[in-house]
Amino acid sequence: MREFIVEADGGSRGNPGPAGYGAVVIDAATGQTLAEVAEYIGVATNNVAEYRGLLAGLRAARELDPTARVHVRMDSKLVIEQMSGRWKIKHPDMKPLAFEAAAVLPASQVTYEWIPREQNKHADRLANEAMDAGKRGEQWSAAASTAELAAADARAARAAAEAEPSGQPSDQPSGQPSGPPGDAAGAAVKAEADVRAARTVAAPSSGWAPADMGAPATFVLLRHGETPLTPQKRFSGSGGTDPSLSDVGREQAERVGAALARRGTIQAVVASPLARTRETAGIVAARLGLDVSVDDGLRETDFGAWEGLTFGEVRERYPDDLNAWLADPEARPTGDGESFAATATRIAATRDKLIAAYAGRTVLLVTHVTPIKTFVRLALGAPPESLFRMELSAASLSAVAYYADGNASVRLFNDTSHLRA
Repeated sequence: MREFIVEADGGSRGNPGPAGYGAVVIDAATGQTLAEVAEYIGVATNNVAEYRGLLAGLRAARELDPTARVHVRMDSKLVIEQMSGRWKIKHPDMKPLAFEAAAVLPASQVTYEWIPREQNKHADRLANEAMDAGKRGEQWSAAASTAELAAADARAARAAAEAEPSGQPSDQPSGQPSGPPGDAAGAAVKAEADVRAARTVAAPSSGWAPADMGAPATFVLLRHGETPLTPQKRFSGSGGTDPSLSDVGREQAERVGAALARRGTIQAVVASPLARTRETAGIVAARLGLDVSVDDGLRETDFGAWEGLTFGEVRERYPDDLNAWLADPEARPTGDGESFAATATRIAATRDKLIAAYAGRTVLLVTHVTPIKTFVRLALGAPPESLFRMELSAASLSAVAYYADGNASVRLFNDTSHLRA
């Protein structure tokens, strides 16, 4: 089994203020750098930026090898102790981030270690580069980072060379005090080394809005139309009878298609593989003149033995399992169903894949109640229990925009105006 070291850091110039994170994945056996990631994330606190760095590092490690063992090293005592389970997570901004981080890889594959700040210079440099890039209205890139380091090396070498008198050996005889030229060279070299190791934190920039990152990837989230189970409020996930639309559901899909055709903004349609979503997507796409792609990641949660039952029936038959499910996102419905935590991990991976595929475009995702609520919850950074506090109607529209700096904006939720006569 491969072993990776993830070093991560984050910072905020103002706390809260303009913030960024950096993370590096290292091969534990060879010491080779395998991946570098960094992002400017707009206005945030140090702790949020540090957690975002951890998330990015774990996701980068998972992309390289989802089976690898990962040893996380950070200089944030808070993050390390909370993720190790030794400190409770009390701040509402930290809970969803810690939950997401814990869901990236199985807990048995990840260990955590606190290190002094001077041992975390690589990730610290990346975080500061990301903040510098954000201040300039640019995105951090690995190529720019490498070029900047090369320029720093060249400046240091040039300063040292210029400080040496022509024809004089660079080494001073033992005990001879160094003169002013040598002091200047040492200062120049040290200054460039400091730039490489950790950027000097600049004063906060005026204003709070991040730089314009261009057109976002916008997901218009459509819940499928009614099925025969919908008005009865029965659990209907990916493990049940896979019902088709009712006549009411087909009429709802027609109304959605007409409304979206009038707006003229949808550029692609992606649907869950279940019958009710594919049927809804087909009706809407026909009005828009588009094809439908299917993505398994958009499927509904599997409700196990609860499929086809009402909430009351589940309460009667499986009271203990239902109470556990309502209290803990890791709890599964009876019969080895899918937990909300597992659904969130799946939706986050699907989200990231679709953002990359549809950067700068508006795409209609035809899916289900739990996936749509999860897209919104993750965009807001809300805790898992918020899923129970959202109402989502059949054939409703919601929308989330995702920007290049990693931020998300919820633009619409549970709109049913298009269904009114």
